[in-house]
Amino acid sequence: MDGDIITFTLLALSSIIIIVNPLGATLIYVSLTTNLDRAQKDIIARDSCRFALIVLLFVAVLGAWILQLFGITLEAFRIAGGILLFGIGMEMVYAKTSRTKLTATERYESRDMDDIAFMPIAIPMIAGPGAITTTIVLMNEASVMTPLAIAIVFVSIMLSIAITYVMMRNSDFIMTKVGQREYRAINRLMGMLLIAIAVQFVINGIKIAFPILIRGV
Repeated sequence: MDGDIITFTLLALSSIIIIVNPLGATLIYVSLTTNLDRAQKDIIARDSCRFALIVLLFVAVLGAWILQLFGITLEAFRIAGGILLFGIGMEMVYAKTSRTKLTATERYESRDMDDIAFMPIAIPMIAGPGAITTTIVLMNEASVMTPLAIAIVFVSIMLSIAITYVMMRNSDFIMTKVGQREYRAINRLMGMLLIAIAVQFVINGIKIAFPILIRGV
């Protein structure tokens, strides 16, 4: 049991941090707040991370119930989520900003918005479809383990958002150390890890949804 908790802890922490992608969110935050003063930037960093945290915690608590309301099985959602994460991971490997996070139109329109903390930084850049999917899948797995596993998911969410907030607040320093070359290298490595996690999500979903296939192997 202790081994299962350790394995789940590593999975939850790595998958949520990777899909939230604090470095990528920070770079987008920098590009959207170029013309703002320090005080305005700090407010946007605080509000965007707070909004993202609320969204992910809401999904963690009520995500499974929402799926049941629409008649969607958790196994189907796990497989679909794995496919979505696989696509995001592939885009990260090729050093692209995922289209599920921020489209070119959203990025352009946000330059003229007075309040960009909620849209597009909090949603969909930080708490995008990938993060929401990952949260629901992890909460489903945690619910059949122990209350400690559920707490681990919540802690992983809060830690990911906290890292993002700290990086945004220190974005000026980070931008002096991380260039495009370093960002692409880190992004590709994280993308490979995300692809592996996505494939595991799909495998687990198939095992539960089609047990006859597993027995037949």
